[in-house]
Amino acid sequence: MSKSLELTPVETVACCSPLTREPLTSDAAERIAPLVKAIADPVRLRLLSLVASHADGEACVCDLNDAFELSQPTISHHLKVLHESGLLDREKRGVWVYYRVRAGALADLATLLGGVSA
Repeated sequence: MSKSLELTPVETVACCSPLTREPLTSDAAERIAPLVKAIADPVRLRLLSLVASHADGEACVCDLNDAFELSQPTISHHLKVLHESGLLDREKRGVWVYYRVRAGALADLATLLGGVSA
C-alpha cells in the first residue's frame, strides 16, 4: 500500500468506536498503538501541551527548546514523532518550523477512550 493511502494513528482513532462500546480489532489496535506510545513519553506529552496551550495554538520550535534541558535535535526528534503520529501539523516559515495541534486529534483520542462523563 502506498504511504499516501495509509491512515495516521490519529486518523485511525477517528474511525473507531469508543473502547467502552466495542472491543478494538487487532488491526485497529496495531494502528493506534503508535499514537499511545507517542504521548506516553513525558517529553512528548509536555511538548504537546506546550504547543496546544501556546498563544494562537501554535509554537515555533525556537519557543519550545528553552522549556527543556535537551538538545535541539532531540526536541526536533520528539516533535517529528508527534507529527508522524498525526497529533501535530507543522509548517516551515523561513528557517523556523511552527507546530500546531491537529484539529480534532485530541477530541478523537478522548472519544476513543470513552470521553469524560460527569
